[in-house]
Amino acid sequence: MKKLVAFIFLCFILPALASLGVRVASSQPGSWRTADWSSSGLLPTAGSDTPAAIYVMTARTGGLKGALAVHSWIVTKAPEEAHYTRYDKVGWGSPIRINNYPADGRWYSNEPEILLALHGAQASALIPDIQAAVANYPHAERGDYSIWPGPNSNSFVAYVLRSVPELHTTLPPEAIGRDYRPLSDFATLSDDWRNLELSLGGYAGLAVGELYGVELRLGGLVFGLDIARPGIKLPGFGRIGV
Repeated sequence: MKKLVAFIFLCFILPALASLGVRVASSQPGSWRTADWSSSGLLPTAGSDTPAAIYVMTARTGGLKGALAVHSWIVTKAPEEAHYTRYDKVGWGSPIRINNYPADGRWYSNEPEILLALHGAQASALIPDIQAAVANYPHAERGDYSIWPGPNSNSFVAYVLRSVPELHTTLPPEAIGRDYRPLSDFATLSDDWRNLELSLGGYAGLAVGELYGVELRLGGLVFGLDIARPGIKLPGFGRIGV
């Protein structure tokens, strides 16, 4: 029992506290009203982008939550469109939002990053599948949002990514809520048998495979090893390595 407590403290609690300390020492907006939500300029203008595009994006969230968690969203542009379509889930009102923010907008003044970028024929073929996954998302009604353990913004994007396995990507370890799913959906094995996730309602779990390496999940926090791209995953800090 002592070894287990020491392991949890060293691998989960200590890194989380360190990340909180870094966050407290940094400068942050006083509230969502004073935060910067404008375009970061990270994406090209839709008119100059390739005929079809898909982006999975993420940015640190606001306040002390940002020490441990990011917010994620999906952006698409179909061949016939001259504008981007952005899909988010938020914690107020009707939770699924379409184009409520600039496609590459900052989140609580934090700069976004691109986790995945697909273009051309491959993107064009997958956009209808993304739209269908968004339409079929099971937690899309008012009140269907819980900041922890989910379903939250990251639970929504993770659901879409699992529904469209051809995207072949996953959210970073700081995306708290990505492992949320009903207890009846305890195990998820990818179609190619290369990735396995076990989840106890988002409270605890395990993931192994090509996309995850080895991840131990506890209370939404992740400690793990990335095998494909050597690195370590720590609560709050995310993946550190090559």
